[in-house]
Amino acid sequence: MSQGTPVAARARQFASQFNGARTLLMSMLAALIGLGAGLTAYILFVVIAVITNFTFFRKFSTVLPNITVNTLGIWVLVIPAIAGLIVGLMAKYGSSKIRGHGIPEAMEAILINKSRIAPRVAILKPLSAAIVIGTGGPYGAEGPIIQTGGALGSLVGQMLRMTAAERKVLLACGAGAGMAATFSTPIAGVILAIELLLFEFRARSFIPLVIATTLATTVHIVLIGPGPMFKVGLAHFNMISGLPFYLVLAVLCGYMAVGMSKGLYWVEDLYEKLHIDMMWWPAIGAFGVGVIGFFVPRILGIGYGTITDILNNHLALSMLLLLLVFKSLALLVSLGSGTSGGLLAPMFTAGGALGGAFAIIANHIIPGAHLDPAAFAIVGMAAVFAAASRATFAFIVFAFEITREYQSVLPLMLVCVIASGIAQIYLKESIMTERLSRRGLKIHLEYEVDPLREVSVASVMDRNPPSLSADMLVAELARRIGTHDASVIGHNGYPLLDAQGRLVGIITRTDVFRAIEKHTDQTMSLLQAGSADPVVAYPDESLHTAVNRMLQSGVGRLPVVDRDTPDKLVGYVGRTLILNARARRLEEESETEDGWLSRAAGSSGKSQAG
Repeated sequence: MSQGTPVAARARQFASQFNGARTLLMSMLAALIGLGAGLTAYILFVVIAVITNFTFFRKFSTVLPNITVNTLGIWVLVIPAIAGLIVGLMAKYGSSKIRGHGIPEAMEAILINKSRIAPRVAILKPLSAAIVIGTGGPYGAEGPIIQTGGALGSLVGQMLRMTAAERKVLLACGAGAGMAATFSTPIAGVILAIELLLFEFRARSFIPLVIATTLATTVHIVLIGPGPMFKVGLAHFNMISGLPFYLVLAVLCGYMAVGMSKGLYWVEDLYEKLHIDMMWWPAIGAFGVGVIGFFVPRILGIGYGTITDILNNHLALSMLLLLLVFKSLALLVSLGSGTSGGLLAPMFTAGGALGGAFAIIANHIIPGAHLDPAAFAIVGMAAVFAAASRATFAFIVFAFEITREYQSVLPLMLVCVIASGIAQIYLKESIMTERLSRRGLKIHLEYEVDPLREVSVASVMDRNPPSLSADMLVAELARRIGTHDASVIGHNGYPLLDAQGRLVGIITRTDVFRAIEKHTDQTMSLLQAGSADPVVAYPDESLHTAVNRMLQSGVGRLPVVDRDTPDKLVGYVGRTLILNARARRLEEESETEDGWLSRAAGSSGKSQAG
């Protein structure tokens, strides 16, 4: 029969699983994931520090050094390349998922693997990133930590019995916690997970996510220290006098984001044309980094110290321009090779250098501008990555969290959204989703409310459905269908009423044809051929709820009954009516209407014509 199937029973069983008890369980798991992500971030920082100190200074230390001079000499051409080859081998024989900067890989796991990430990725990703960054790779640790945190959340979700939607929440908790644990920015971690992984704002995901990022940040405070990763002094944003300059900076940041995104995938395409095994690509990219680092050592390594210098206006214009050009070039050459590393820190460096250099140049050209390079560096840092990633809100909040200066909010909002608007004009995909799009995976980057949630069943239902007597014979209904009787034309399902007019079942055309094939005595009633336990809808519930019930029960139509009198038929809703509701929303978004001015102009034109 068309209703009451085992699939429907299972669906109804899981329909209410995000209740209070389930949310409590998810929150407890999120707490563990947040603590684990925080500890993972600390361990990765320590491993990177140990490798960096050994590589560049031939000493053992767990304190992350700031590489400002080249201490390796000509060996800077060799050591990164060896590390690149090791990563290539790990990707070939371990897991190809360690390639890239982390967030797209987490997106891919959500899209095609029901948020399942293999355990080996949780081990190989941070290890490969530590090897690359510790030997001079121009990356931050945040991308690998975000992916590792996501993998941790996914693994916890795979240990227990839960749905793919719940696993996605735990994966996002791990990723957001990784972001928070890296930079001590819990709010930005929450928003980043929502904008790039969850695409929903619901209690079932928001509560665990906040718990995870809060605890991850707490671990950062205990193990790494209080305050954000980048210690920023007092910056003067001067929104009123600096407004024209912020507008120019917004345009520059937008075009830089476009150039970085297009450049990264152009370089990837060049590597694709090489007639050698992919295993060698990271070594080639790392050799390129070594060449650049030989002349500009500041582009090497994790670079958090350099970002701090930029955001505090401690670097001269010449160094800012060098970092702007060569940090970007090193990132494209190396990351495009498919190595392992984080995208945020190098783009923060380049974006901050752009903002700081712009302010210094503007002050030279217009002596009365009085722009603070530190303020413009902070805004440029956030705007470039916000535009490239289309996680605009997350990086507005991120920059505010690291400055903790309320005066930064207005320029951050203005510059980030204008830069993001420019990027959207020129880029169909973000720097996060372009690779996925090339694989045929489409990610909807906009958060919006399902219009079916805003429409009630009562507003679209057929209030005079073609009901039939439950005692009618199947043969009679078949005859009516065959003769195109007006009482049954245009419908595929029919509510069945008893002699007192009470709803007792439903029958579909498929049920009719199946009954005719199996029974030739022509004496079967419609109630016997159909379903005596129909799935129903209620007038006061949303169309979204009704559609979900259809999907869960495997049916295409629902009788609508009075909630207080469950056997009283008051309407009927099917696929066509649902599509009509969506069509009305499409009409609202696409069809323009005359406004007051256009109507007045039209009336004036008619009067003159008269």
